[in-house]
Parts: sequence; structure tokens; C-alpha cells
Amino acid sequence: MSSTPALPTSNFLHALPESYLLNDQMNQIILEHLHPDAWRAKPPGRHGRTIAAIFTHMHNIRRKWIRLSAPHLRLPAQLDRARCTQRQAKLALADSALLCADMLSEAFNSDGRIKQFHRDGWAKPWPICPAMLAYMITHDAHHRGQACMLAHQLGFPLPSSVMSEMWAWERLWKKCGLKGLQNTP
Repeated sequence: MSSTPALPTSNFLHALPESYLLNDQMNQIILEHLHPDAWRAKPPGRHGRTIAAIFTHMHNIRRKWIRLSAPHLRLPAQLDRARCTQRQAKLALADSALLCADMLSEAFNSDGRIKQFHRDGWAKPWPICPAMLAYMITHDAHHRGQACMLAHQLGFPLPSSVMSEMWAWERLWKKCGLKGLQNTP
């Protein structure tokens, strides 16, 4: 008997990679509406990442997941938090999101080459299961929250309409051209 849990089938597995793309759409909304002066503004206190450093970290961690879990996929270029522009981060995150979605598609395909998810070189690998997607989305959501809070603290809060747009998931799903919600009641 295998210790790896059985994966759900059909539409559910198809929706998992799309869910990651929907997750990235929220990052794209923030980057599109973030005031440019907030990008490199120093955070309050002595230590802390700038918003630029937060978003470059998100992209570079995705690179690590791809490199460790799906080395056969193209590895996107690394971002330098000291030099990266808001536009470069937006493009890089869109690219790494697509590659992560490819990784997830392969992982949840029983014939896929990906047998384990490696979140870091020091951590034990995980079996392929929906928890890896939850981990990936939670990582992004944590840093997205940091960026929104920091923008507010710096005097550049995102408009409430933008915050609402991030929570209109059905609209985002449709805007992205994703199919995962088509077969839900």
C-alpha cells in the first residue's frame, strides 16, 4: 500500500494549475496599481524588505521550486531586488506563474516526470498532492499581504476598488481565460 494519498481526478486536477494562475493575477493587479514611489520606498523600522524586494523574492522562490522540482522546464531569469523595476517584476512573475502552472500540470498528470515537490534544498520533499499548491499560493498570499500593508504604511494605499478586484475571483477567472469554474454549480 502506498503512503502517497490518491489524487482526485478530472476537473479538480485541471483547476489546480489554473488556481495558481488566478493567484498570480492578484499579484499582477497590485503591480499594475501600485504607486511607483512605493516600489523602492524604505519600510518603517530598521529592517524589512522594500516592496521591490518582496516581489523579486516571490519570483526567485518560484525559480527555486521549478529548478528543484521540474529541472527539465525552462528556468526563468533571476531578478535582482536592487535593480528590478515594477514592470520587470510584473513580467517575470507572469512568466514564473506560467512555468509553475506547467509544473503543477505535470505533477498532477499521472504520466508526469515530476514525482516530488521540493520547496527548498534543505527541506524534505513532499509527495505530489494538492498541499503543494496550497503551499505555493500561501507563500504568494503572505507576501502579497506584506506588500499591500507596506504600501499603506508608506502612504500609498491601494484603492479599495483594487482590493475588491482581487476578491472578484469569478471575474478574474474569466478575465484570465481559465476554465476551472465552468463546470461548477
